[in-house]
Formats: sequence, C-alpha cells, structure tokens
Amino acid sequence: MPETHLDLAVTLADIQAARERVRDSVVYTPCDRSPILSGLTGQEIFLKLENRQMTGAFKERGALNRILTLSAEQSARGVIAASAGNHAQGVAYHATRRGIRATIVMPETTPLVKVTATRRFGAEVVLHGANYDAAYAEAVRRRDAEGLTFIHPFDDAEVIAGQGTIGLEILEQVSDLDAVVVPIGGGGLIGGIACAVKSLRPTVRVIGVQTARLPSMQAAVAQNAPVTLAAATTIADGIAVRRAGSLTLPLVERFVDEIVTVEEDEIASAILTLLEREKMLAEGAGATALAALLQRRTSLPTGARTAVLVCGGNIDVMLLSRMIERGLVQDGRLIRLRIHLLDRPGALVELSQLIAAHRINIVDTLYNRSYYGVNLGDTTIDITMETRGPEQVAELLAALDEGGYHYERVQ
Repeated sequence: MPETHLDLAVTLADIQAARERVRDSVVYTPCDRSPILSGLTGQEIFLKLENRQMTGAFKERGALNRILTLSAEQSARGVIAASAGNHAQGVAYHATRRGIRATIVMPETTPLVKVTATRRFGAEVVLHGANYDAAYAEAVRRRDAEGLTFIHPFDDAEVIAGQGTIGLEILEQVSDLDAVVVPIGGGGLIGGIACAVKSLRPTVRVIGVQTARLPSMQAAVAQNAPVTLAAATTIADGIAVRRAGSLTLPLVERFVDEIVTVEEDEIASAILTLLEREKMLAEGAGATALAALLQRRTSLPTGARTAVLVCGGNIDVMLLSRMIERGLVQDGRLIRLRIHLLDRPGALVELSQLIAAHRINIVDTLYNRSYYGVNLGDTTIDITMETRGPEQVAELLAALDEGGYHYERVQ
C-alpha cells in the first residue's frame, strides 16, 4: 500500500480525488516518445505536452480543482488571483465557464498579449503595481474588502493536488518509467507530481529544474525553510518565483530526488531545439526541463526512460524572436565578428569572397572608421553571419588567420 503522508498538505488520495473532479474539463495530454530528443540526450525521452491545454499551460488543472471545491457562497462572491500569465488564464477560463466572477490583478508591466488573453477568457483584469509583489498585495486587499476567495498560483493544497494529476497520467502513459523531470517555480507543479509518482512508484526518480537566476526552491531546501531571493529577470518568467511555498517545500523535501539549474542561453537553446526539431512551441519555463537534459545536468544514467514536462507554450512573439536569435548564437549558427581591414579599395570585396568561399551567409554589416581604436588608414567591419554550426565557424576562423586578418568575436 502507498504511504499516505498525512503530515503533508497533499496526499495521493487528494490527487486522485482531484483527478475525478477535473477529468472531464482538462485535456489528457500526450506523453509520446521523441526519437530525436532521445538521440540528443542519450535517454529515452517522453514529452508530456501540457502546452496542449486549452489555455496553453498546466496551470488550469490546479485552478480548476480549487474552483470545484468552492462552497456555494464562495462561488457566488467570486474569486481573485494575482498573476502575470498562465495562472491568470487558467482561473479566468474555468471560473467564467461556471458562471463565477473572476478578478485577476496583473502588474502594469504585463505584456498586452497576456492581458488580452486573460480578458478574452472572461476575467476582469486589474492592472496594478510595477511587479508581481505589488499585484499580489492588491489582490489580497481586494479579497479582504470584497469577500472574494483568493486562488494562489502554487501554495494551496487544492492547487497542488490539481497539478499532481499530471503525475497520475504519466504513470499510465509510460511503462517502466525511470524518471520525471519537472520545472520548478514555487513548487506546486513538482510537489503534486512528485507526491503522486513517489506514492505509487517510489523507485522513479523525480528531478526538478530551476533557472539559475532564481533558484528559490534550491535555496529553500538548503536552508530547510523558504528563502526570499533578490528580484531577477529571466526568459523563464513562468517559474520566476522569488520565494518557494511553505506548503510545497515539505513535499519537495520528501519526494524530490534532485534539483538542478540551467542558464538563460541554455533555456533559449532548448526552445529552439523544440521548435526546430519537434515543431513544437514552448515558453521559457516550458523548455527548462529539457534544457537540463540537453546540457547533461542531471545524474540520470544513459538510456533512462524519462518523462519531461513541457509545461506551457504561451510566449510573446517578440520575445520568441529574440530567443530564437539567442539560441542560434548559443548553438554557433549565428556569429558576429569584428574584423580589422586596410582602408583601401577592394579590401571588403576580398573579405566577402573569403566568407562566400566557405558557404557562409552574411546577414548584417556595420562599417566603421572612427571607433574601437581604429588606426588612421584602417577600418573595422562588424559582420553577422549564418553558419551550419561550430565546425563551419572553425573553418572560417582558420581561413581568416591564414589570410592575416585581425578579428575578435563580438558577443
């Protein structure tokens, strides 16, 4: 019999009950093997595609479970949440579908696309404050003033149980599972999944991944208490949580085997890999788990049968454009060189011919005679180029050395 862990905020029984509640209202998302990613990581990779939910992210599971446990009086009064993204849309969508008034407080800096999406799902959106903390404080004030029910994005037992339904699905979908790799923000997602998985199959390893810029859960585990980190920006904004939850931390301490971190460029590269190799769109947080496997950050052995959460796909198209460019730079397929030339007719033609001889495409140039310490009679040119990768770049650099060019790589 599985352990019950009655000292924790959530048990297997809670997650199983949540599944029965939400079963008919959320997508039973695929968890299929990826031959391409299996080859790249050396493991047997199964992608759990929570970006296929109606709102584009897993958050609606927990939001819905919380909404379905409201009393009649609470439903009549309405709900409120503070969020700049996926949680907002999950609460808005499922509350509105049930005729429950939903108010979402979002920071004034929230991208218009997210504000518009939340309103489209039927919520009243209140823009307040410069950051999440200010929006959270305003939501709590309105909760108290108007008698609303606050739905926390992660530190709520019913929300955690709702997210844990993903773990039950994974166990049904992947036979002989060795590990589950899950992004971590405040801990609601991994807390629920880990509780479900470990309660039913204790030998399965559960590994969490955080952005290196905000490793709040890693810090909390080290201190055995939630720690508030300094604010930081990250492309994985869905897991940009400064302080781990008080309910989620004990679940992580009990059930999670390992927590690792990944850098910004590694997350961008994972987004690009999913987009290019799997034809799949993931947001920063949604690609974080895969980034850890691509970078060999976990202790999992070669060939491990590993479920990887792609937890969301809501991403601003302008940010996506920048991420793609950053990912190309990280992979060595977009390179910028600052090359010093004699300021004479034909010098640029000769350089262009050398680059063309190596089948490299020039996408941008900046010609300069006055900056970067250029000597009189000399000039520099910044050239941005598309390549096939590091091997082709190495060939070009060797040719530039052989031709006597002085250059430096511009990051």
